[in-house]
Amino acid sequence: MATSQSSVAGRAGVPSLRSRAWCAAAIASGHRRRWSSAAAVRAEVAAGARRPASHLPPRSLAKAAELSRTFVGAWPVYDVAPREGDPSARVLYVHGGGFIHELVRAHWSLVRTLVTGARAHCVVPAYTLAPRGTADRTVPVAADLLSGLIQSGGPEGTVLIGDSAGAGLALAAAQRLRDRTGVQPSRIVLISPWLDVTMSHPEQAAIEARDPVLARAGLLEAGRLYAGTLEMVDPRVSPLHGSFAGLAPMTVFTGTRDVLAPDARELAARARAEGVAVDLHEAEGQASGYPLLPVPEGRTARELLVELVRTAGSGRA
Repeated sequence: MATSQSSVAGRAGVPSLRSRAWCAAAIASGHRRRWSSAAAVRAEVAAGARRPASHLPPRSLAKAAELSRTFVGAWPVYDVAPREGDPSARVLYVHGGGFIHELVRAHWSLVRTLVTGARAHCVVPAYTLAPRGTADRTVPVAADLLSGLIQSGGPEGTVLIGDSAGAGLALAAAQRLRDRTGVQPSRIVLISPWLDVTMSHPEQAAIEARDPVLARAGLLEAGRLYAGTLEMVDPRVSPLHGSFAGLAPMTVFTGTRDVLAPDARELAARARAEGVAVDLHEAEGQASGYPLLPVPEGRTARELLVELVRTAGSGRA
């Protein structure tokens, strides 16, 4: 496993007109209101309990890929694979949404890109959301899924990808698998990772004022719901408080307008100090989850992601 410090992408460049327009539209639409307070998050959770959102993939995905669904316990788990030929790599993709929102079209669009662009076989769990799904129950199942994917084809062609809250769950699963067996995928990719649900980093207050999507108060409540009976600093809840030695090399994407950016920076520093290779890509003026967005910076990030998965599939990771 690689242990040398890898390169760091800087903050060079000016945000594209399209990305600035997207951020302005998000602000105008009040997107951040759902995270504005603990009460707002509790209202979202209550509404979801009354009328659960669908996690089903769009019908168009079945036209581009082979699609099936199984169950792991109570979790629906989707298998999405190329229609022709053998997949080049295996991907476990863990979606974001603050642990309280289901898979949405942007997540499925990324899965489609990985299947059609990188010829990857993607395993996509629709994990149980908080407050029913708490870290003590969720992390072991995610670790089992990762372990099964590695056992099916070996670590060399297996990539673990998560975004936002899903990135936190993915990293916690990788830590658990390391502790159980020492086995890791070839690479871990974290997109706008939420790694510390306490929202206590001193840099977050200044970034929050510019973040068009997220707010600390609501995230703190969502993190509390996900923690359940665990302490919020328990590594199963907040993997930034865990150890990183022995983990796979990482690629991390974040943006300077993402209130979660300090988590990504802290992860890179701590993981490198423990001998893990990390590529940190911090995009100027970009919001949380920008690699999933229809903006030029997102397209560039997706192209890199496709190349990372292809490389893993070829055994060159």
